[in-house]
Amino acid sequence: MLLAELVRAHAAVAATRSRLTKRAELAAVLRAAAGYTDPDRPDHVEPDQPDGDRPDGDEVEIVASYLSGRLRQRRTGVGWRSLADLPPAAPDASLTPRDVDDALEAASHLSGPGSAAARTAAVTDLFGLATADEQGFLRGLVLGELRQGALDSLLLDAVADAADVPVALVRRAAMFSAESGPIARAALTGGADALERFALEVGRPVRPMLASSAPDVATAVAKLGGGEVVADVKLDGIRVQVHKLHDEVWVLTRSLDDVTARLPEIVALARSLDVGVAVLDGEALALDDAGRPRPFQETASRAGTHDVAEVAAAVPLTARFFDVLHADGVDLVDAPARERLAVLDRIVPAHVAVPRLVTDDVAAVEQFFAGAVAGGYEGLVVKDPAAPYAAGRRGAAWVKVKPRHTLDLVVLAVERGSGRREGTLSNIHLGARDGDGFVLLGKTFKGMTDEMLAWQTGRFRELQTADDGWVVTVRPVQVVEIAFDGVQRSTRYPGGVALRFARVLRYRDDKPAAEADTIDAVRAHLG
Repeated sequence: MLLAELVRAHAAVAATRSRLTKRAELAAVLRAAAGYTDPDRPDHVEPDQPDGDRPDGDEVEIVASYLSGRLRQRRTGVGWRSLADLPPAAPDASLTPRDVDDALEAASHLSGPGSAAARTAAVTDLFGLATADEQGFLRGLVLGELRQGALDSLLLDAVADAADVPVALVRRAAMFSAESGPIARAALTGGADALERFALEVGRPVRPMLASSAPDVATAVAKLGGGEVVADVKLDGIRVQVHKLHDEVWVLTRSLDDVTARLPEIVALARSLDVGVAVLDGEALALDDAGRPRPFQETASRAGTHDVAEVAAAVPLTARFFDVLHADGVDLVDAPARERLAVLDRIVPAHVAVPRLVTDDVAAVEQFFAGAVAGGYEGLVVKDPAAPYAAGRRGAAWVKVKPRHTLDLVVLAVERGSGRREGTLSNIHLGARDGDGFVLLGKTFKGMTDEMLAWQTGRFRELQTADDGWVVTVRPVQVVEIAFDGVQRSTRYPGGVALRFARVLRYRDDKPAAEADTIDAVRAHLG
């Protein structure tokens, strides 16, 4: 198939708010990529058919990845500056998704002297073969900025439709694959049998389970239906998933990036545990001499550096684990939380586990919450002890509670500073996710330290797309955690609401814009 077909589908999906229409468009282009001739129902190829008659699994995987807004390559070396000046667009469509994937794969392997010039030449050649519409699509794809509403959950539904398999089976398989492309490939080339072969594999990322939120402990416990709950202290660190296969250890972030080489302390800790094979879920964080968590920015900076030898001694990291998905040959994803925690307590020393309280007494949870906050922690995550590990989902079985209202929003623009802040970019415009894009909620310059001002001035100049002399518009990719005292109705901003006394807590480089809070989550705080 031509890339133009995929670009057309992307435009159609972006043009509608109907989830059913989006799903139908995505399913149609997936069928086309697989080579199905019947637009309504796929015909799975029997195993004994010749290869030439089989659906093109590689192209299905590429197309599904692009529809989800992701490249198959984790790193390409192609950034915003490389795409600032594009060559003239081609008059006619000729590129295929495979052409694009091959070109980016080759670019990702360039290294050494002259690699930057070679990469620029390769990008110029690729974009020179693309039509104007294709150039716009590819630019957004490479920069991670496609806004079409084709989030993974919607794409997985479309995969089920395209392959005529149960959506529950598709979602189950997706738990054990960091990307949706391989799931689409399996479903459309092998059907249900291929999907059933997806399972937890030590060394392969598992999508992390996520928590919803509640304003206070009582509400969190009520969300779980009352009765006994597990209350974990919420650590202000970097989410890590640790895979151990005897002496081999892999450390993955929330976004499933491999940071093993940057966290040798956690590798050593994993090797010391009394278990041969395991998959653990936890947090990496820096502690001060008294054992209290150091500021999140110190942890994030330390985890992000590649010069480990220089900074590890000054800012050592450790891990605190709160869940286990596999232990010595036993998969625990489907086991209730109470069983998983019993295994965790057996293989992880108490000082390496997240502090935990199991009780049916709401007052005891509230006291535990107060103690956690007093100890410098973020709050609690209250959990259902009977729930399995719902990988990749933000469900009702985990509920986080913080001592203050906070939202993770996206910076849409920033204003020049004045007075003492002259020469910096200061007042940030805050947006919440709304369908395929973002909606403005308001602005703030409160809570910013001099160090933060200097950092964001450089950061937002890198993300700049326009500058009218006062307001600098930026690419909507930077997430910021905002504290606020309440939400009120407002006709001043497009979202119809505004934050009261909004102030910056920290920038979230560990969280993509696609996981920022939605406008509905903001409105839920209306009094």
